[in-house]
Amino acid sequence: MSTASKVVLGVSVVLTVGTVAGVHVKQNWDRQRLREGVLRDLERLERKAENLRALEEQIQLTRELVAERAYQEAEAARGS
Repeated sequence: MSTASKVVLGVSVVLTVGTVAGVHVKQNWDRQRLREGVLRDLERLERKAENLRALEEQIQLTRELVAERAYQEAEAARGS
């Protein structure tokens, strides 16, 4: 085998191994990103549910405040 053919074979082997390794690394990276995406979606849904609970609580507190003010205004009108 000539020196040139040995060099070509060596370069081909190195490029092939590098390509295969690169593909495996990228697949692992893609899988990790997909898992992180699912976790982010779950966290986002959890935050959304918490925000809805807080909103419902604020709506209830607002109703109570409005009712209390209406009662106080009615009492003040009766007292006048």
